[in-house]
Amino acid sequence: MAATVSAAPVESDLDRSGTEDEPRGTEAEEDGGNGQTGPTAGAQQNRLAKLPLSRIKTLMKADPDVSLASQESVFIIAKATELFVEMIAKDALVYAQQGKRKTLQRKDLDNAIEAIDEFAFLEGTLD
Repeated sequence: MAATVSAAPVESDLDRSGTEDEPRGTEAEEDGGNGQTGPTAGAQQNRLAKLPLSRIKTLMKADPDVSLASQESVFIIAKATELFVEMIAKDALVYAQQGKRKTLQRKDLDNAIEAIDEFAFLEGTLD
C-alpha cells in the first residue's frame, strides 16, 4: 500500500509539470505561431493578411475588367500590397534617418521613388 500511495503523488507531479505544457505547445504550432486560432483556411488567410480583405476585394471589383475575384487572388493582392508598402516605407526611412528624423515625410517618399528604379512607375503620382 505504501508503494501505491507514494507513486500517485509522483504521477500527479509529472502531470502538472509535463502533460499540461505539451498541449499548449502543440496548439501554438498548429496555429502557425501567430497567437490566433481559427478552424477554417479562410480565417487563416484573414490573420495572415494585415489589410482588410473585404476592402481589397472591393477595390479589385472597381476595375471594369475584373468580374470575379477568388479568395486566393484577393489574399495574394493583399500580401503583395503589404510587401510593397513595407518596401517603400523602409526605403523612405533611410532618407528620414539621413535627415536625422524619426518621422517619415512626403519628401522621404519622393526621394525613395526618384532614387529606386523599381518605383519609377510612381513618378509624378504623388503630386
